Amino acid sequence: QVQLVESGGGLVQAGGSLRLSCAASGRTFTRYAMGWFRQAPGKEREFVTAISWSGVATSYADSVKGRFTISRDNAKNTVYLQMSSLKPDDTAIYYCAAKYRTLVHSTNVTLPDCWGQGTQVTVSS
Repeated sequence: QVQLVESGGGLVQAGGSLRLSCAASGRTFTRYAMGWFRQAPGKEREFVTAISWSGVATSYADSVKGRFTISRDNAKNTVYLQMSSLKPDDTAIYYCAAKYRTLVHSTNVTLPDCWGQGTQVTVSS
């Protein structure tokens, strides 16, 4: 398995931007589809976005489409989440996740193989 460490969370005003990073170590990063999930207080963890290990295919939750962008740099074993036009409803702990995939363009990260520890994102109104 890979080990995942998120960074880049913080406090931002509504309408602002943040970029989260997730650094991976361990097994071959390039065979893992990567995703971001989030969990707000009192709510269940929800899917935000995912990217195939090829980097070609991406998928997004409807709530973040057009505002968030996922990308990855396989040479640096890192996946990024660029968040723009942030809203108070985006406040949550954001978790990075990895899912081993044999299909090069799969963005399916259901039941991830591993999780990061999470990073807090707070959007003030």
